Amino acid sequence: MSVIQGRTAAEVVDSVRTLIRQGELDVGAVLPPIRALAADLGVNRNTVATAYAQLAAAGVVEARGRAGTTVLGLPSVQGEGAAPSSAAVVNLASGNPDPLLLPDWSNALTGYRPVLYGTEPVEDRLRSWAESTMVTTWPEPTTSTSAPAPTSAPAPVTSPVPPRPDAGRVSVTSGAVDAVERLLAAHLVRGDAVAVEDPGFFLSVGTLAAGGYRPRSVDVDAEGMVVDSLARALAAGARAVICTSRAHNPTGASLTAARAAALRDLLAAHPDVLVIDDDHFSQIATTAHHPVIPATARRWALVRSVSKFLGPDLRVAVLHADTDTVERIQHRLGRPTWVSHLLQHTTSALLTAPDHEAVCARARDLYGQRRDHLTAALAEQGVEVFPATDGLNLWIPLRTTEAVVVDGLARRGWAVRAGSAFSARPHPAPALRVTTATLTPEHAVAFAADLHTLDTLPTPQRNRP
Repeated sequence: MSVIQGRTAAEVVDSVRTLIRQGELDVGAVLPPIRALAADLGVNRNTVATAYAQLAAAGVVEARGRAGTTVLGLPSVQGEGAAPSSAAVVNLASGNPDPLLLPDWSNALTGYRPVLYGTEPVEDRLRSWAESTMVTTWPEPTTSTSAPAPTSAPAPVTSPVPPRPDAGRVSVTSGAVDAVERLLAAHLVRGDAVAVEDPGFFLSVGTLAAGGYRPRSVDVDAEGMVVDSLARALAAGARAVICTSRAHNPTGASLTAARAAALRDLLAAHPDVLVIDDDHFSQIATTAHHPVIPATARRWALVRSVSKFLGPDLRVAVLHADTDTVERIQHRLGRPTWVSHLLQHTTSALLTAPDHEAVCARARDLYGQRRDHLTAALAEQGVEVFPATDGLNLWIPLRTTEAVVVDGLARRGWAVRAGSAFSARPHPAPALRVTTATLTPEHAVAFAADLHTLDTLPTPQRNRP
């Protein structure tokens, strides 16, 4: 008799993950054959087959043909903010903002009063700020740019303007990752496909793998998410789309108005797909926000976290979403949840402080200068970079293998992140993500020289069998 329990595919998945977490299923263990486990549980074999497929998609197990389905372990990801192994290393891997460019919190708790159970989940001042800055203006569908009809042809029939989605509501979560996890869990089940930028931040932190969702990689170019690539992901069954509208992590791409309009037109034909607009850099972005949520969307959310301009430790993100979605994420399993009003009070105090705009303007200017310093230094060395327009990072394609460059830079005193950490593709093109938030001009020049030296070394040849 198997220790795995469950009557549905989701229950079987949860049972296997729990057994691994508790140490009752070790890495390398072989799961029971599908027919045998189905017989033990008294369920249809398709239930077990679906569960095994979802576990494989999440990287928890691997199907090895006649050798059976083998446990790989729960996904482990490095995430942002990893400290370098030596204090002597310049940390260009963290993804963190510059602490010297964050606001002073010393007076942010003034006026705070403890709240009790039953209090409204969103603090009044934070709600007012969100409603004044986030309530989406729904763009009209773009008109066709094809050649006009001959003058003798009858006038084209004008389609009625699609109905607007409901006005939506504001909610608060414990950061952007928490927001996306709650949004996906509100509408999707394990095994559902999610279209996401590749490379992309939500692949690097394991959001999809931890939830058991299947990533559908969408290409990114200088104008943001690529329309044709998203179309392929939707055709392949994606039930949700996560799009970073500006300061894309890791590439620094931002949607242009034209690209955002094309994405809206595409998504308008898929009204039941959950559309998540991640605008994490909002207050210090140099680029305008061009929304991707179409007027026809039934499930949608605009998410704005505060970690990059107020500080990661606040763990707060504000979202504006359709009413049904807000109710779902606030009442999961019938139990209301909320983010600490102490954190919400601090956030709203900082957002409405008299010097908030000046603090953001200074950060915006300095982050742009630091990104430009490294771009120019790399250009002097003949090193091309992805054309970033915003954000804290540069994306640098490599000519040799990531391991050679990452290890070589570490020996020279630089910590960077390998680009493969941001991809779900089996063999992504080699690249680096370099965080420029605290980079000095002198460091930019030295780093560019070291990278140029390492990325022109011959790639080591593997020993032939």
